[in-house]
Amino acid sequence: MSSTNHLPPQIDRTNDTAFFGHPKGLSTLAFTEMWERMSYYGMRGLLVVFMVLAVQESGFGMSEQSANAVYGLYTGAVYFTGLLGGWMADRLIGGQKAVWYGGIIIMLGHISLAIPGTNTFFLGLILVVLGTGLLKPNIGAMVGQLYSDTDERRDSGYTIYYLGINIGSAIGGFVCGLMQVKYGYHAAFGAAAVGMGLGLIQYKLTAKNITAVFDRPTVQMSSNAVKLSWSIIIGVMLVLAIITILAMVGTLVINPVAITGYIATIVFSIFLIYFGAIYFKGNLDEHEKRKVGALFLICIASICFWAGFEQAGSSFNFFAENNTDRMIGSFEIPTQWFQSLNPVFIIVLSPFFAALWINLGKRMIQPSYIVKCAAGLIIMSSGFFVMFFAAYFAADSMKVAPTWLVMTYFLHTVGELCLSPVALSAVSKLSPRRFAGQLMGIFILTYSIGSLAAGLLAGLVNTGEAQVEPSVYMQVALFGTTAGIILYLLSFKTRKWEKSGLTE
Repeated sequence: MSSTNHLPPQIDRTNDTAFFGHPKGLSTLAFTEMWERMSYYGMRGLLVVFMVLAVQESGFGMSEQSANAVYGLYTGAVYFTGLLGGWMADRLIGGQKAVWYGGIIIMLGHISLAIPGTNTFFLGLILVVLGTGLLKPNIGAMVGQLYSDTDERRDSGYTIYYLGINIGSAIGGFVCGLMQVKYGYHAAFGAAAVGMGLGLIQYKLTAKNITAVFDRPTVQMSSNAVKLSWSIIIGVMLVLAIITILAMVGTLVINPVAITGYIATIVFSIFLIYFGAIYFKGNLDEHEKRKVGALFLICIASICFWAGFEQAGSSFNFFAENNTDRMIGSFEIPTQWFQSLNPVFIIVLSPFFAALWINLGKRMIQPSYIVKCAAGLIIMSSGFFVMFFAAYFAADSMKVAPTWLVMTYFLHTVGELCLSPVALSAVSKLSPRRFAGQLMGIFILTYSIGSLAAGLLAGLVNTGEAQVEPSVYMQVALFGTTAGIILYLLSFKTRKWEKSGLTE
């Protein structure tokens, strides 16, 4: 397939300061993403609990282990399809169409979820995965295209954008949780559809703010290459449709736990092979090899981190539902409200962490990327020590106070702020320029692998035996802490790798 870069001319937005000193287009993208995240996290917080409900209660009567596996498949697929959605926008349809059609597919997915029935439920999940894969990577790329390479407002613009993400996430947990309590699960899924619909309406009404922003493919392909690409995409969709129909009519029986394990193995193998190909066959010089070696360790840290962090929507969700005393007087806290703790903590803590790194820099204290990632992994793992004690007390058929979950989510958020933005920065800085895009794609695979592993890990927690839960949480805590300590010890060597070519 022959292709050439074909970047469209950008409109100069240096003097556009209509949205808090930023281009008006930032408001269009930030509010679209806010509503999309409202729908995504609002629905995500309902999934596993809904799937294990008895059929009489409108659920599916799944085992908690199977529900956790489906959750892992769902979240892992969301990140994996993001790679494909970014590729389609770059080469076939442009970012603006990807966001628009992705949002429509997401809304249709939530509508399908709102219709009672096993078939409509799983069809809805598939549609949300496909739509999110189109929308999520490309709307973030469009934010960057609002600014020229020399525009110093870029970092600040992304801060506002991420604020929109977390506001939407918090709203989703509160609104969908309340809707579920008052009107049931399908009404809550419908609320997620309304949220995405509002995002689409404001995106279309304010489209003039993003004129010429990623409105066409950035890579010009030959007509034959375009035809072949669409043929492959249509073929894949047909195969997916056939598998879905066979599963719906019962001809194909899918074991979600086994499928999750197979897919996790496949994706991890792809990660290792692709990374190895770049390292050994990419004609890297010695300095580049050292930096890529440091980046590999950061990717492993990311996989371990997300495998633990993504317990939020699975095993922690079950803990909130079954083992947490949620009564305040005569009011029962909806289970889904605990899902809003993370985005609320991020909104509160982000300014503190931004100031922390700046102040450390002023004091000539600059922890390496791997030290920061190790700290994030250890802090996240400490949340599992908290959950060990919570699960230990709950094992005696005693519901525990919600403060255990609040403390866990707080520690996980602190760990996320240490690791997640730092790891993204490391990918952009340590990647050889000719492999920057590919290594970012490989790094995104760590989210997918971690999410798939999280589903399997949650299945070990929720076996139905009360004594197993604290034991698994302790093992996760010890594993994560040990991995963090090993990373920290390796940092004495890798600190030089990160700076290779700069100080030598």
